[in-house]
Amino acid sequence: MDTASCAATPSSSLASTPLRFAMADGVEIAADAWGRRDDQPALLLHGGGQTRHAWKGTAAVLAGHGYYAVAADLRGHGESAWSPDGRYPIERFAEDVRTLAAGFTRKPVLIGASLGGIASLVAAGEAAQPIARALVLVDVTPRVDPAGVDRIRGFMAARIDDGFATLEEAADAIAQYLPHRPRPKRLDGPRKNLRLGDDGRFRWHWDPAFVRDVSRRTDGDREVRMTWAAQRLNAPLLLVRGGSSELVSEEIAREFVAKVPNARYVDVHGASHMVAGDVNDPFTDQVVAFLDSLPQPGA
Repeated sequence: MDTASCAATPSSSLASTPLRFAMADGVEIAADAWGRRDDQPALLLHGGGQTRHAWKGTAAVLAGHGYYAVAADLRGHGESAWSPDGRYPIERFAEDVRTLAAGFTRKPVLIGASLGGIASLVAAGEAAQPIARALVLVDVTPRVDPAGVDRIRGFMAARIDDGFATLEEAADAIAQYLPHRPRPKRLDGPRKNLRLGDDGRFRWHWDPAFVRDVSRRTDGDREVRMTWAAQRLNAPLLLVRGGSSELVSEEIAREFVAKVPNARYVDVHGASHMVAGDVNDPFTDQVVAFLDSLPQPGA
């Protein structure tokens, strides 16, 4: 489907507020919030290996459009704490989503990319009571192309121990992995996704145990579990697929939404798996258009 453009309140001047949340097992989650706390909440959850900064542009637009947008670092990522035992099963991410959702005064919209989308879908679909007003899944479905998964995992594991000597070296690695994007002239983006170690080397801003834990796991019953969770949803669902996604084909996307009541999907042309990072404005337009189409609470 072609992307559509919708008007949104200019929001580039909106500042964010840092937040911290304690999870049930004591892990602290870092987040940034845009907008007014009493507006309709939208919880944004990034993909594996990313941080909350991936959502900055989208969150600011949502705030300008009347949403209280909260972008969180998943456990083991960014400035959130790491799991003390080094384990990262999807159940823990899903439980974190439920805890975060319960902290709002009304049910949030859940917007999740890749891992954040899986966690959101499992959290909402397996919850005893409704926890979300709506879900937006960004380039994630129960069935994905295994070759695309292997490529992503390979990139994440490649420099997991030795890291990078400079930010420029890290930027070169990103440019090689994402050749469809122009190499950034400024290094602010890579800097936010890297941590400087005591040895003077830069490493990705996630727990190395997360990558090792994920690599040990197989998809197993992922397809059955995610499909079952989606079919139990009592909230509208939008799947946003990158038009050039290496994980989710058009066939897979259509197959998924055909199984799920009250679900639809859109393609964002010019985007790969990292939809928001590739073409943020067209992606955000699609999200806002979907949210605007939702019935008002109590209607």
